[in-house]
Amino acid sequence: MTVQSPATALVPMDFDRELAVLVERHRAAGGVGLQVLNVIGTQAENLLERLPDRVKERLEDATTRALEVAMRAAQGSRGVVPDQRGWLNSALATAMGAAGGAGGLPTAMAELPVTVTVLLRAIQGIAAEHGFDPADPEVQKQCLAVFGSAGPLEADDGVDMAFLSARVTLTGATVHGILSRIAPRLATVLGQKLAAQTVPLIGAAAGAATNYAYTSYYQEMAHVHFGLMRVAEKSGKSRAEVVEAFTRRLQHSAAERAQRRGTRR
Repeated sequence: MTVQSPATALVPMDFDRELAVLVERHRAAGGVGLQVLNVIGTQAENLLERLPDRVKERLEDATTRALEVAMRAAQGSRGVVPDQRGWLNSALATAMGAAGGAGGLPTAMAELPVTVTVLLRAIQGIAAEHGFDPADPEVQKQCLAVFGSAGPLEADDGVDMAFLSARVTLTGATVHGILSRIAPRLATVLGQKLAAQTVPLIGAAAGAATNYAYTSYYQEMAHVHFGLMRVAEKSGKSRAEVVEAFTRRLQHSAAERAQRRGTRR
């Protein structure tokens, strides 16, 4: 699963520092999404109400198909197009979001699988950056698992660690099984994006903003996901131990921020 040189494997690791960096990445992941909601002038839970019932009913199927298309396209492009820097992935997705939002719901729906492909390809690139081989079937499953996180428009200081849970193993699971597990949650997340792109008058701007937020969010969460996997391998600790230590730090960080906000009031 891991592509690691002997020299890299021998580099000593500062466990606490590595976790602190990943905590900061997790904290930064959702910041842009809240700014998007402020621009749109609504709450995330109200966005889905904007979608027609016929679209909401088909959203999970559309999400599953988008993931299937993204898997084939993202993996097939790896031998042709090199991995890009994070900012370039964000810029590309932002431009696509603007185009998708400009034509309202029909163009937003057409743009959806393309955006999911860009997101998955970016996640694969981050897996490689952390020393994992995106061609490995198990790593491909882990890339999909990143989509199991809450999404950038969720205003939540809590710790959403479902997608990192050491109790939910992907080993032995089929790709179809993983898709069926994450599709319902991702459908809700992508439904919020589609709804934002249909906001009257600002559809293009909302599409660009949401795509920027989504790309930034999933890239940060991919760094957290594969960073924790790398920490577990380099430290010799179990995945469960690493995730538990990370969760404690994340909760402590959230409590400190809440306390500071209370003090300022």
